[in-house]
Amino acid sequence: MDEKKTMIREALILFVITLISGVLLGFVHELTKEPIHWQEEMAIQNACKAVFSDLQDASFLQIQEQPSPELAERLSGQGVTIGKIYRAMDGEGIPVGYVVEAASSEGYGGNIVLYAGITDEGVLKDVSILSISETPGLGMRAEEVLVPQFHDKAVKTVKYVKTGASEDNEIDAISGATITTKAVTAAVNGALEVALELRGGEDNE
Repeated sequence: MDEKKTMIREALILFVITLISGVLLGFVHELTKEPIHWQEEMAIQNACKAVFSDLQDASFLQIQEQPSPELAERLSGQGVTIGKIYRAMDGEGIPVGYVVEAASSEGYGGNIVLYAGITDEGVLKDVSILSISETPGLGMRAEEVLVPQFHDKAVKTVKYVKTGASEDNEIDAISGATITTKAVTAAVNGALEVALELRGGEDNE
C-alpha cells in the first residue's frame, strides 16, 4: 500500500512539474513572440531600404500578388521560390518599383534568401542577402563580392562568368564558390522574372 501511495505521489509531482513547465514555456513564448516578430520586420524593412537606397523617405507595402503558377513551377524547377513581394513607394507615396524576396535551395550550405529591388522601368537597383550559410572565406563572401555587382543593372537576366565580366548582364563568380554564385544568380533572376511579370511583361528599354 505504501508503495502504491509513493507511486501516486511521484506521478502527481511529475504531473505538476510538467504542467508548470508547460505554462512557463507558453508564457516565455508569448513574451518573446512580439520582440522576435518586430526584429524580423525590422530586418525586412532594412533589406527593402537597402535595395532602394537612393529613395528618400521610401515606404514598402506588402502586396498579395504572386508569380503565376506557370512561372512559379518553372522557378521551382530551378530551386527558386518566391516569398513576400513589396511595392516600393517614394516619399510622396508614388509607386516606383518592387522588392521581391527570392530564395534558392541550391546553395552549398542550404537556402540563400535575398531581396531584390527592381524599378518599374526594369532596372535592378540592388540586392540584399537576408540569409546565407555558406563556407567561410568562400561562399560567405557573396555579400562582399556578388552583391555590389548587381547594382543598377538594366537587364532581364544576369549570368555569371569565371573569366571576367565584360557585358552589363554578366557578373564575376566568386573564386572557388561557383555553387554559391549560381544559387545567388538564380535567385536574382527569379526576382527579375517576377517583377517583369508584375509589370505586364514589359521589356527593358
